[in-house]
Parts: sequence; C-alpha cells; structure tokens
Amino acid sequence: MIITDWIHVMAGLFILLSLALGVEVSPMFHSKYWLLFTAFVGLNLFQFGFSKFCPMGLILKALGVPEKRS
Repeated sequence: MIITDWIHVMAGLFILLSLALGVEVSPMFHSKYWLLFTAFVGLNLFQFGFSKFCPMGLILKALGVPEKRS
C-alpha cells in the first residue's frame, strides 16, 4: 500500500472510532466532544483535496511508506 491508501484507511478508521465514541446511542459512547475529532479529520481531508498537504502523509513518508506503486 502507498501513502494515499494509508491516509484513506487511517481517516476512515479515525472517523468511525470518533463516531462510536461521540454518538450517544453507541455502546462505546464516551463524550459528545469526540465529534470534534470527526470534524477535524473531515477538514483535513477537505484541505488535502486543495493543497495536497497532509500531516499524516509526512509521518507515513518518514516511516518509509512508498509514495508510488512500483
């Protein structure tokens, strides 16, 4: 998998987890403030569409994840 694949996987995971922790009907409910994390991830995906800059991408690149398929 390449960096963009991992960004999509991590964003999806973070959104699902924060929804599970932030929606009151969820058995994993902790606090409604977890929904702010959902908004944060969504805003990062939105700005990535325009700027092609993603902090998670920098972290993955530093960990040696390839940028292009071979």
